[in-house]
Amino acid sequence: MEKLGVDCVLDCRVALGEGAVWSVREQALFFVDIVGGGLWRFDPVRGATKTWKMGRTIGCFALKEGGAVVALEDGFFDFDFATESLTAIAGPVPIERGHRFNDGSVDPRGRFYAGTMTKDSGAARVPDGVLYRLDPDHSVQTVRDGYYVINGMAFSPDGRTAYMSDSWHERQTIWAYDYDPDDAAWSNKRVFFDAHGVAGRPDGGAMDTDGCYWMAGVGGWELVRLTPDGKVDMEIAMPVEKPTRIAFGGADLDTLFVTSIAEGLSDGTEARQPQAGSIFALSVPGVKGVVFPEFGTP
Repeated sequence: MEKLGVDCVLDCRVALGEGAVWSVREQALFFVDIVGGGLWRFDPVRGATKTWKMGRTIGCFALKEGGAVVALEDGFFDFDFATESLTAIAGPVPIERGHRFNDGSVDPRGRFYAGTMTKDSGAARVPDGVLYRLDPDHSVQTVRDGYYVINGMAFSPDGRTAYMSDSWHERQTIWAYDYDPDDAAWSNKRVFFDAHGVAGRPDGGAMDTDGCYWMAGVGGWELVRLTPDGKVDMEIAMPVEKPTRIAFGGADLDTLFVTSIAEGLSDGTEARQPQAGSIFALSVPGVKGVVFPEFGTP
C-alpha cells in the first residue's frame, strides 16, 4: 500500500462527511454533513468556511450558478446561496419510504443523478434503493432500482461510461454501464470491480484524466485507484478508517480532497484517528482530475 503525505486541511470532525465537489467557478470545495444536515463551503487558500443548515438530512447536491440543487430526505430543492432560501422541486420524497438520498453525480449534459438508501441503519436491509435523475427542466425520472446503498457514481472523461456501486457489505461491488450522454440511456451492466478483495468497501467515486476510477475505501483506511479495465493500480493509506468521497481540486485539479466519517468507528481506533470526520488532502504525482459538471450546464 502506498504511503503518501496526507494532510488534514479542515479539522471539522463532522459526523458523516460526504459528497465532495470542487467548484472551478469559486475555487472552493463543497461537501455535506449528512447527519448534521449541513452543506459546507471550504476555501483552502484562505482557510475560510461557510455552512448552510438544511434542517434535515442532506445526501448530495449539484452546484449551479448562484446556488445548488440539494437532495434532502424530503425531496429535491433549489438552494440559493445569496438568499439562503429553499424552493421545492417536484420529485420523490424518500423519507415517506423510510429512505434518504445518499450519493449523487452530474452527467456531461448537466443532469443530476441521486440515489437513495434506507435511513435507519439498524433496519433489516432489502435492496430497495432507487436511482433518480433530475433534468435541467426540473422533471424527475426513475432510472434504476434494486440497490441497498447506492454509491460511487461517476462518469468517464468521454461521458460514455457510467459507474455506480453498492456499499452494502454483502455486495461491495462497482458496476460499469454503457451511457449515452445524448438520451441518458444506461445499458450493458457489468461488474467493474468486486471490492471484497480489498480492505475498504466502495464509497464515493471520482475520475482522473487517465480514465481511472478512484474509490474511497470506507472502513478500510484507504483510497483505491482502478484502471479503466477494473484492475487495482494503487492503494493509498489514509489516516482515517472511513474516507467517503474524493474530489479533485485546486487550480490544476491535482489535489485530492477527501471527506470522512466520525461516527461508528471501530472500537479502540479512536486514538489513532482523532481527526476523523475532517477533510484531508493529498497529491499523487502525475495524476489530475476532470472538471465536475454543474447542474444544467452542458
